[in-house]
This record gives sequence, C-alpha cells and structure tokens, in this order.
Amino acid sequence: MTTQAQRAETFTRLHVKGDPVILFNIWDAGSAAAVRDAGAQAIATGSAPVAMAQGFADGQHIPLEAALDNAKRIVSAVDLPVTLDFEGAYAVYPAGIADNTARALDCGVVGFNFEDQIVGADGLHSIPDQAARIEAMRKACDAAGIPAYINARTDIFLKAPADTHDSTMLEDAIARASAFQSAGASGFFAPGLKDEAMIRRLCEATELPVNIIALPGTPDSATLAKLGVARISYGPVPYRQMIAWLTEQARQAIDYAG
Repeated sequence: MTTQAQRAETFTRLHVKGDPVILFNIWDAGSAAAVRDAGAQAIATGSAPVAMAQGFADGQHIPLEAALDNAKRIVSAVDLPVTLDFEGAYAVYPAGIADNTARALDCGVVGFNFEDQIVGADGLHSIPDQAARIEAMRKACDAAGIPAYINARTDIFLKAPADTHDSTMLEDAIARASAFQSAGASGFFAPGLKDEAMIRRLCEATELPVNIIALPGTPDSATLAKLGVARISYGPVPYRQMIAWLTEQARQAIDYAG
C-alpha cells in the first residue's frame, strides 16, 4: 500500500506535455473500481457526476460532508492516486478554502480541480483574488505534508460558445495561468477550449501542464498530445453516456413487460 504523499508524487509525474495522462472521470467507489480495472493510472472524480449520482445539481449543491464522504470511499476502494473535483472548495475566502482543503486531504485525495468561477454567479474571481485562493489551498497542502496537485481551472472558455473564443480570451487565460502558477498551482485546466491553434498557443505560453476536457467537438487524444496537452479528462461525459444506456435498457425492459 502506497502512502498518500507517494500517490501525490506519482500523480504529479503523470502530467507530461505531449504525453497526456487520461482521466476517465468517475462518481463513486464502484465506478472508480471499474476504471481502475480498465487500466487507469489514476482516478478523477467529476463534480457534476458525483452530484447527479446523489440526486443533486452541479455547482456545490451536494453538501460538503456528502462529497467528502464519497471521496473517502473512493480512496478506500482503489490503491491509485485520486484527484477530487472540488469546484470552488465550498468557500469564497482563503481561510475557508484552507480549512476545507485540509478536510479533503484527510480523506486521502492527492489532487484538486479548483475553479475560478464564482459558484452560483456568472462571473469569475479576479486574478488577484483567485491567486490568493490558490495560495491558501497550497499552504494547506504544505501544512498537511502532502504535495497535492492543484489543477487550477479557468471557466473563460466554458462560459462562452466555442465559436466566440478569441485572442482576448486566450490572453486572459495565459495571464491567469501565470498568476496561478506563481500562487502554487500545479497545472492549468481550460475546459471548453477546442480550437487547435489556441490549445497549442496555451500549451506553449505556460510552463504548467495543460488539461483539456474531451467534450464533443474537441480534437481527439492523439491530436491533443501533439498540441502539447498533458492531461485529458472526460468530465460528465462518462456519466451521461452511462445514464443514457441505463435509461434505454430500462425502457426496453419496461416495454417488454408491458
């Protein structure tokens, strides 16, 4: 059995530009075990699947206690690094973020997705504010003795249709990546970004490993690797595909019985 710190170090090493780690997002201990058995090197939760599987909407509607209890069960089920989609860490200010990060680390996770959107609102935290929030998370990890991987997410692209993404948004993202790196981020997550040239530019402009989510319309994994991406995740896609399959199977069974 590896230690939590060892799993954190292993997880960080998996992020290589041009040779991306694949994270097929899960939502509970059972789905984590299935992805492990498929050959995964690490396990990643998705906030939307975790919430929806428990009957909640995404956006920190699942209570923190329930989210952490679920994370603990996932960690116990698989001897692999587990990274937690922690949304906005259930807090606005640095002190609350530090406290909640410490609680999550106690569950055994070794990484976090941490977003810059203002949960429950339309806007983003300013660069200085989000940098302070990331710094608080990093200090909590250091205090716990866990070199956790902080995947600093920007919602610039996710909040706008792909055909409206432009150089201004990209430069804002690059500025955020720089500030977030200085604050202690380990990686940079740009969900919703699909344009190949913009992905390449982002990967070249930051030293941080870049994470792209494999949403419909996103370049395939081989192309993303060539562009310099270091992490490919799937977010809510696996859960939605599973639910669609389950619904169809149930419909067929009910129709037959009827």
